[in-house]
Amino acid sequence: MRIVLGITGASGACYARRILDVAVRAREGTLPGLEAAADVSVHWVASANAAEVWRTELGEAMPEDFGPGTRRWSNDDFFAPFASGSNAPDAVIVAPCSMSTLARIAHGGGSGLIDRACEVALKERRRLVLLVREAPVSLVHLRNMTAATEAGAVILPATPAFYGRVRTLEDAVDTVVSRVFDLIGLPLPLCPRWNEEAYACP
Repeated sequence: MRIVLGITGASGACYARRILDVAVRAREGTLPGLEAAADVSVHWVASANAAEVWRTELGEAMPEDFGPGTRRWSNDDFFAPFASGSNAPDAVIVAPCSMSTLARIAHGGGSGLIDRACEVALKERRRLVLLVREAPVSLVHLRNMTAATEAGAVILPATPAFYGRVRTLEDAVDTVVSRVFDLIGLPLPLCPRWNEEAYACP
């Protein structure tokens, strides 16, 4: 599975870091209960503000390399394969997704590689998950979410679930990251699922 991750300047750098970490661990087979998924790769792109948010929130510089199966691209590098619909990725994730990025996706604008990757995902009918991070939301935001949804994107608010015995910030982050991977067709054993035992039939 070829995944593109766009990281924008909204708050929530912890989600982007965890998505990258989980993808690397899934590829290596170091996630408990999961065999190695050697075909998983993540091509990632950060906006101009994303690196500053990363440093502010996580207390470290955004890395250039995140490990096996990942590759970082500049937001102005349109030689990236996923800039063309002829080589579309399997899924595009924007995490966190700023409201300005959402607006460009909803209305087909923008000039960066993140915007282009989203446009490619929509026109090629590939899964596009937008991990939006804003509160409260204005009517403009809601209308942009509606337009993006009508175009084919999935809006996933960065809202943790608390029914799975969440005890730490990392646990809460994983409830959201787990949903991200579910939505792109790569379910991973990151956290307990609601009433999982009820699926067992007698």
